[in-house]
Amino acid sequence: MPSNLSRRHLIAATGVLLALPRIAYAQAFPSKLVKIVVPYPPGGPTDALARIIANELQGDLGQSVIVENKPGGAGSIGTRGVAKGETDGHTLVLGNNQTHANNAFLVKDAGYDPIKDFAPIAGLADLQHVLVIRNGLDAKTVGDLVALAKKEPGKFNYGSTGIGSGSHLAMELFKTRTGTDMTHIPFQGAGPMAAEVVAGRIDLAFATLPSVLGHIKGGTMKAIAVASLARAPQLAEVATLKEQGLVDSEADSWLALFAPAAAPADARDRLSKAVLAIMDRPAITEQVAKLGFAKSVRDPAAFATYHAAEMKKWEAVIKAARVEAQ
Repeated sequence: MPSNLSRRHLIAATGVLLALPRIAYAQAFPSKLVKIVVPYPPGGPTDALARIIANELQGDLGQSVIVENKPGGAGSIGTRGVAKGETDGHTLVLGNNQTHANNAFLVKDAGYDPIKDFAPIAGLADLQHVLVIRNGLDAKTVGDLVALAKKEPGKFNYGSTGIGSGSHLAMELFKTRTGTDMTHIPFQGAGPMAAEVVAGRIDLAFATLPSVLGHIKGGTMKAIAVASLARAPQLAEVATLKEQGLVDSEADSWLALFAPAAAPADARDRLSKAVLAIMDRPAITEQVAKLGFAKSVRDPAAFATYHAAEMKKWEAVIKAARVEAQ
């Protein structure tokens, strides 16, 4: 018969042994498939970027990583699903300035708070907005365009990809900075908007670079400015708004990877380090550029600061332009 002391030692040792699997399991991330939710339909640039990251990430993490498209509600449906779903770090969302900034002021009952409900994993890239005009419009610079618009207020019309979209708000910011008055004509997507500029029925627009690069290179529309701090690598000859004297008018559409705010810190940290390493690879830089993005990588702390500033900036633009929530 074992003594009471020996029995206590046995019980204690057994307890430690039983706890070890639980401790190991708690520390093991990822322990199952990782999912990146894209709150838009498949086939677009956001979806393409998500699949590039997923392909690299599964090799780095040693687990399968898939992309799941959940479109609808200006990106709010898929984003809300991640905010209200599992919080173990295995489900992420590839968000942007629409889902994690503008929707807070434009979508009624979006069902999530873009800052309180999410923790950034990494800022990834920007879709640069280019100011394009129709052929036949006698303007070569921003100064030329502003002079024409001020000469005949309300005459010129500008297209957007929808009310409250990035292209719409970029032009509202431009109008505020330049003191011009132009007529808004929204479209359902970048393709129809670009087609109207090519046809000459729309005078101008801010458009994301991938949606108009072919038209610019083909000479069916003109680019007169880039709404970013830096020029677009694909259009190095086109000056920025700031270079043409228009300050504080940047309007990049950014993309970032988010986890639910309640996800474990160690899981978020591992994901962040892996994604930042992926974005630093030359082959990934090349793929990102081919998609039309400008790489803009930020760690979680840097992105959190940038995110807060973006929220404040676009809330002011939306209120000044009196854009109504949908």
